[in-house]
Amino acid sequence: MSAENDTPDSTAGSPGAPGGPRPEPLRFFGTTWVDHGNGYTARRVGVAVGSLAAAAASCLVLRVAYQGLQIAAVGGFVTLLLIVMFAVCSALAFGHTWEGFTRRPDPDRQASLRGLLAVGFVGSLLAYFFRSLTEAPGEKLHREEYETARAQHEKRTSRRSGNPRKRRGA
Repeated sequence: MSAENDTPDSTAGSPGAPGGPRPEPLRFFGTTWVDHGNGYTARRVGVAVGSLAAAAASCLVLRVAYQGLQIAAVGGFVTLLLIVMFAVCSALAFGHTWEGFTRRPDPDRQASLRGLLAVGFVGSLLAYFFRSLTEAPGEKLHREEYETARAQHEKRTSRRSGNPRKRRGA
């Protein structure tokens, strides 16, 4: 019921309803992930292409950095160390980003891994690319949370139906 005019609220439980839970917007998708409308598929394609293009451009930048090391003649050990560092950090960033799509990351752990994720940015971009091939990155997690919140809201509102004064008097 609307508090202003005592009319039934037909939007309760729908996305963005004033009386029910609201879906959390995702980056690049807003709340289109709820019903897959308003260009959801085009956005997924755009995110996939964009993240793959960013990963490719990043690899080109890393290649230029590698060539700079060769020109500087820093030695094989330093070059190997740099390559291993980027490979390991990218693999860890991929795993961390992929895991973040299925459960909420711990803020303290996220803060402590900020440097590693910055170095392994290629892995994060690739995780974003692969996830966007099947769904909006983070959609599964947000959908589970939203469905749980809607079910809890529905359970709470179904228990409190009607005017209790009318039931007491006889």
